[in-house]
Amino acid sequence: MASAPVLDAELARAVIDPASYAEWDSLLDRFDAIRAEAPVAWIEGQEGFHRPFWLVTSYDAVMQVSKDNQSFLNNPQTVVFSLDEGIEFAKAMTGGSEHMVASLVTFDAPIHMKYRKLTQEWFMPKNLRTVEAEIRSLAKRTVDRLIAAGPEADFVKLVSAPYPLHVVMQILGVPEEDEPRMLMLTQQMFGGQDDDLNQSGMANMTPEQITQLVAGAVKDFEAYFAGITAQKRAEPTGDVASVIANATIDGAPLNDRDMMGYYIILAAAGHDTTSASTAGAMMALAHDPEQFARVKADRSLLPGIVEEAIRWTSPVQHFMRTAAEDVELGGQTIRKGDWLMINYVAANHDPAQFPDPRRFDAGRSPNRHLAFGAGAHQCLGLHLARLEMRILFEELLDRIETVEPAGEAKRAKSTFVGGLKALPLRIAAT
Repeated sequence: MASAPVLDAELARAVIDPASYAEWDSLLDRFDAIRAEAPVAWIEGQEGFHRPFWLVTSYDAVMQVSKDNQSFLNNPQTVVFSLDEGIEFAKAMTGGSEHMVASLVTFDAPIHMKYRKLTQEWFMPKNLRTVEAEIRSLAKRTVDRLIAAGPEADFVKLVSAPYPLHVVMQILGVPEEDEPRMLMLTQQMFGGQDDDLNQSGMANMTPEQITQLVAGAVKDFEAYFAGITAQKRAEPTGDVASVIANATIDGAPLNDRDMMGYYIILAAAGHDTTSASTAGAMMALAHDPEQFARVKADRSLLPGIVEEAIRWTSPVQHFMRTAAEDVELGGQTIRKGDWLMINYVAANHDPAQFPDPRRFDAGRSPNRHLAFGAGAHQCLGLHLARLEMRILFEELLDRIETVEPAGEAKRAKSTFVGGLKALPLRIAAT
């Protein structure tokens, strides 16, 4: 590795420190400096702490990795950056796999596409139109609660956090009264790196206690969805849970681990990400009254608001890949077996692709952001995310005359999925 650009230790620590992602402007400053110096840089490992890996920050290099699924694999190393103790914990939980959950994001070809095809049609726009009325009903109720709480309210707590959760749980066939339980279980399973959001108190637990908590959460989740599975096999309905429960791969039903992985990835990934983008869009509009007034008057601007919010916030902040072979990337030679972090925050703020990338520009065109990934692993739920956001903002714009900040917005401490955890707003209803 002598010839490879090695990232300065302080910058390297910031890349893997959850607290860095809560200080957004400072984080973007760091990524600008790293990208300008070395768009593909080596981060040394620390024995007993974390493995070495390549940090990929330029748009072009992240796009190359995302689309080349033969050279860059989701297996065998974990697809989310983890410290050594976390990896050992996952292996102990699963009997050897570094992936706590087996799902679409951990599979490679050919199995990945077989699993993706099971629900791919369900998440296409044509089918989503069949649930649009239900989503709009949820959006209306959400806006009702916001206005009832006003004129000052935390948009994250009242809108952007619960609304996507309601939607995805409805899609999974989970009754509304069980939603708090599902939220708690997903938080427990995926740890949570922010003390304010981590309702299970993990920050004060020993590794052994965390192991027991996560193991219990996984069992509880599996038991719950085993009941859903039995119900959907006996009486299939039109929801995606029925598709999963009755699916077959190569003529055989899904095994329990893969089936639970499907439920978990939809339940967990389906709400945090859309929540982050929704809150980001609202924050941008609250700080720009003219842009809010324009989109309120001209709804044709709304798709641009949605798309720019997804780029600007980049809720999924990174994924990891493993090189399947020696390959050139960003002027560096990546060796077979090397671990790479493709950082979407950095790529989506690359000025070579996005002029003035820190500016929220609803008219940005083209806007070929990487917030949904690219290639075979592009986000399965991208059409649902766009639909949810469009419908919610249609309802908000119908009911709200003006919006402005009412305090300091705060971001979550998280290296993986991030976004606002508090957005106090002052709202004038129509």
